[in-house]
Amino acid sequence: MNDPKNIQIADFAYELPDERIAKYPLAERDASKLLVYNHGDISHYHFQNLPELLPKGSLLVMNNTRVIQARLRFHKETGALIEVFCLEPAEPNDYALMFQQTQCCTWHCLVGNAKKWKKGVLRNTVVFEGKDHCLTAERVGSSDLIRFTWNDAELTWAQVLENCGELPIPPYLNRQTETSDLTTYQTVYSKVKGSVAAPTAGLHFTPRVLEAIDQRGIERVELTLHVGAGTFKPVKSERIEGHEMHSEWIYVHRKVIEALLRHGCECTAVGTTSVRTLESLYYIGKKLLQNPNAAEEDLKVNQWEPYEDAKNDGVESEKCLAAILDWLNRNHLDALHTATKIIIAPGYDYHIVRRIVTNFHQPQSTLLLLVSAFVGDDHWKDIYRYALDHDFRFLSYGDSSLLIP
Repeated sequence: MNDPKNIQIADFAYELPDERIAKYPLAERDASKLLVYNHGDISHYHFQNLPELLPKGSLLVMNNTRVIQARLRFHKETGALIEVFCLEPAEPNDYALMFQQTQCCTWHCLVGNAKKWKKGVLRNTVVFEGKDHCLTAERVGSSDLIRFTWNDAELTWAQVLENCGELPIPPYLNRQTETSDLTTYQTVYSKVKGSVAAPTAGLHFTPRVLEAIDQRGIERVELTLHVGAGTFKPVKSERIEGHEMHSEWIYVHRKVIEALLRHGCECTAVGTTSVRTLESLYYIGKKLLQNPNAAEEDLKVNQWEPYEDAKNDGVESEKCLAAILDWLNRNHLDALHTATKIIIAPGYDYHIVRRIVTNFHQPQSTLLLLVSAFVGDDHWKDIYRYALDHDFRFLSYGDSSLLIP
């Protein structure tokens, strides 16, 4: 494995005209185009053809995270608008517990117009079941922590966000969130609240596509990676070494591990979020092979971990996943709950993912690096040139691809 730290991000630039960025989704999700890259050959279909393009009896892995209405707007007494973007739970730091909180909670946040809010309490009104409730926000020291309080013990934080927050659509859409986005910017199988951005490869799926997948004997399993704001973070350093990945929480039920083992540790991943989770499992398993009694907090995957221990990448995937299953059994757990900062770039060797369903990504992004690592060499350029030449729509609400290297 080559060291990707010296990769020049300028090598992953391409011209993306604004008119090729899909500002809205199609009326029918599965009517989107589907580019197929199959061992170097490129063709295109529509997304509703996906089931027939996947191997019978194979395994499909999807991310069931659900986007939360994470953007909150407050006005100071001066009239200044302050936007608070909730990124990750701090107290409590468990997503499920967080959404059950009443009266107060603390989040790691991004603050818009931060220069005009150094201190003091911000206030907003939450209208719930015809009654007004006061929501306040206050900085905790000089960090990114924001403490929220509200004056109704029966109102949960989940209800606060649903009634006061705004769904954070990607900034490159250059428009305000609309009511339709509340539905179209969620996958039809989204379940677990926590993301601040959608796993957009999954937006193309419809009940009829899922039914066709089932009829083809393709097994479907779901995992959870809560997508953070880092998904929008551009690579500003000249070399990849200078880019820091955000930590993202993952939740993988034992059923996923068992399914992977049944399928020879090979699968089709829906979206780059599923890819990062699945490939992180390999390195979590390696940790457990070295230290079977590791604590859950010791299983987090660091950004450069795959490249620092590349000489030991020959460990069989089956052994790594079996080590996770054994760890779950010994600790009487049904699921693995940890975090990953993995960066996948050219030079990375894939261990579990054999096919990827994914959209078309921004120039000079870590997601484009992931695709390049998967298809090898500079084949990503052929794929993106084809998509541009054949009027594919790009980014979150754009068209899709099936990549088979």
